Amino acid sequence: MDYLEIEGGNRLSGTVTIDGAKNAALPLIAATILSDKPVTIDNLPRVNDIFTMLKLLGNLGATYTFEENRATIDATTIDNTTAIYDIVRKMRASILTLGPLLARFGICKVSLPGGCAIGQRPIDLHLKALEMMGAEIEIKEGYVIATAPEGLKGATIVFDKITVTGTENIVMAAALAEGETRIINAAKEPEVVQLCEILRDAGIEIEGIGSDELVIHGTGGGLIDIRHITVIPDRIEAGTYLCAGAITNSTITLEHVNHAHLVSIILKLQEMGYDFEIEKERITIKPASRIKSIRISTTEYPGFPTDMQAQFMALALIAEGTSTIEERLFENRFMHVSELNRMGADITLNNHTATVEGEADLNGADVMATDLRASSALVLAGLIAKGTTTVHRIYHLDRGYVKLEEKLQKLGAKIRRLKE
Repeated sequence: MDYLEIEGGNRLSGTVTIDGAKNAALPLIAATILSDKPVTIDNLPRVNDIFTMLKLLGNLGATYTFEENRATIDATTIDNTTAIYDIVRKMRASILTLGPLLARFGICKVSLPGGCAIGQRPIDLHLKALEMMGAEIEIKEGYVIATAPEGLKGATIVFDKITVTGTENIVMAAALAEGETRIINAAKEPEVVQLCEILRDAGIEIEGIGSDELVIHGTGGGLIDIRHITVIPDRIEAGTYLCAGAITNSTITLEHVNHAHLVSIILKLQEMGYDFEIEKERITIKPASRIKSIRISTTEYPGFPTDMQAQFMALALIAEGTSTIEERLFENRFMHVSELNRMGADITLNNHTATVEGEADLNGADVMATDLRASSALVLAGLIAKGTTTVHRIYHLDRGYVKLEEKLQKLGAKIRRLKE
């Protein structure tokens, strides 16, 4: 098993290129199920979640090639509508195949995704919406068995809470449904927007893209013509590298970014005292003369993302005074706190709020990653800790970051990947 060894105390400098967004790519791969022709997807990040989703489509009968950052997927050959547990258990986003499979074939069997380290992520909102569109749903032996022998019908869906994957699943199902589907309280994340734009460009009439109310006019069963997709830049990877520049108080430049997707992150960093140069697809973060404490509450886009909460907690350790971070979306997303405290941090928890004492004197330690974003927070802390930090169980990192240690090495960090 691999681990990272980090020697702290080094300033960073240089340029890092941001990869495509994993969370945008996954629903786009699932959307190829709706296409009547092979689909080419560019700017795919070479991370484990992408390999898992491609493997799942291959198991369903699709054929694909994946070279460099480009995949070509032919889902017209799908002849199996069962997404087996052995694949689905590795990645919760596999549930995104449910909507398109049901819409296209009228029947599918998808394993329940199981538990998640950061908290409950129930799919009941997905299932309730599909039932309102005419599907019959049965949960049996750990599988969702969905049938729509007469096809899916347009309906008005009101999500009780904002759900990104739920919105994506129903948008894809509605694309082939008969009539008009209205989704109220839809997620507005850039990843949802790109999915809607790709379906719109393939001929599906979609109103309200980027808003919390979407209206999708389905084809009534006919497949659509998706030809080429370029995945948007990963705003969470970009935010993580901005935090790497911030925590080491360095000047670094990010290339291939969409700064419009990073507004909430940039504003918080500016509030802490950092300056920026923002160009078309480049962002440069500059050192702060004084690093101020921060108050953060995670919320849905365009608010502050839960996927950046752990990285900002690490950053708050060097700020003046006391910072507070409220996690409003997932109940177990503070598992990195105990590991940061092992390094000398002073972080206390009260329900869903963390209180972080700044100007911490961090020392290198053996720490264990518990989820994807917690892993990156431990790496960030390791960049400034005295001595050597060893981050174990970094397979979590490999789910969402492309060559993290290599990119940090090019910026001047002393970090290397080793085997246990």
